[in-house]
Amino acid sequence: METISYTVPAEKDGAPVRHILKGVLRFSAHAVSRLTRTESGILVNGVHARTVDVLRAGDVLTVETGDHRKPKTPVVPGNWPLPVVWEDGHLLVVNKPAGMTAHASNFLPDTPTVAGALAWTRGTDFLFHPVNRLDKGTTGLMVVAKSGYVHNLLRRMLHTREFYREYRGICVGCPSPERGTVSAPIGRDTASTVARMVRPDGAEAVSHYEVLERREGLSLVKLVPETGRTHQLRVHMASAGCPLAGDWLYGTEDAALISRPALHSYGLRLVHPVTGEILLLQAELPEDMAGLLHPPGADFAGAAP
Repeated sequence: METISYTVPAEKDGAPVRHILKGVLRFSAHAVSRLTRTESGILVNGVHARTVDVLRAGDVLTVETGDHRKPKTPVVPGNWPLPVVWEDGHLLVVNKPAGMTAHASNFLPDTPTVAGALAWTRGTDFLFHPVNRLDKGTTGLMVVAKSGYVHNLLRRMLHTREFYREYRGICVGCPSPERGTVSAPIGRDTASTVARMVRPDGAEAVSHYEVLERREGLSLVKLVPETGRTHQLRVHMASAGCPLAGDWLYGTEDAALISRPALHSYGLRLVHPVTGEILLLQAELPEDMAGLLHPPGADFAGAAP
């Protein structure tokens, strides 16, 4: 079981264990309650402690961060390729391929899942806590917490400087101007059970973009979401008149061009919520997207001016 340790500083002398757990280490009330029912959940200087116990300067508080329960719904393991690009005892980062969903769905029962791929390599008791979920067709970096505690910390960090995500999209056409921000609220499209749309009564949604390359009516665009609405980048690019290539929902389906929306989670800068380590990770464009820009034997126009 993974743990974290905290050495009580002088200014916290006399604080009860509960105060440190909730106010400093940011455990939820539910998590604290669960820890009290575990023999080694809370230790002070290696000895079992209660939440009402008073801490003294120099005491070492050790707390288990792992989950103490099994998955509510059994996960069906699957031998599906899922590269892990970074991992420690608290979290891992995978490079999700296209065609894979986060969880199993009644609508897509035979679709490969991240949960199933991890269950295949980690065992069916591995609790799957996805942080930045990616659509089935979206590829690239996806963060998975190994406990509810770390998941909660990471969710609080989303859309802050501590959890910076950068995407690459290939658009049909080229946004004008070639660098800018789309600030347009997004809500449900009443004509569809799946689609979203820009609408004045929608939730605030902000996306930053920059054109990196152009080729024969297509443009490679750097996309940085400031908010996290469903289908946000796809909706915003379509609203700018440049839908993602292959986007059957917001643009034009063209399997001969690419069989999915051309969107890739490319870069990640993450401040580790437990250790404070800064993670800088990249996942290069997958072959289907790279092939749109640099097909074999094609002349390339170069970077956008």
